[in-house]
Amino acid sequence: HEREHDREISELIAKHEEEMEELRAALNKEQQQVLDELQHQMEATHKAEIEQAQIHSQTLHNLELEALRLSLNNMHTSQLELTQSNLRKEKETALVELREMLNDKRAQEVAILQSRHQLELEKIREKCLKEKDDL
Repeated sequence: HEREHDREISELIAKHEEEMEELRAALNKEQQQVLDELQHQMEATHKAEIEQAQIHSQTLHNLELEALRLSLNNMHTSQLELTQSNLRKEKETALVELREMLNDKRAQEVAILQSRHQLELEKIREKCLKEKDDL
């Protein structure tokens, strides 16, 4: 009876160990599945974060480029306005110089014409006096 009892205990222990092995195998399999799923989720999350960071970086880059473009546009506009102002001043200066030069030339021509007029008037007076004397 005692041997039979020991044999049953041995069978129960063997059966228990076999069930424990099966449970460990099932647990290990389930653990591996959970780990694989978790790793897959982490990879997907990491990929999404990288894509988000790239989008953010691209957006910042685009904003920086737009800011540079606007800055260059403003600088170009300022430079054009300055150039226009300088050209306007140069034009005004050239016109003033041209006007002064033309006024000087006109004054010289007027002086020459007055001088000729005076000479001709003198000649005519002399001629008149001579004709008067002749008469």
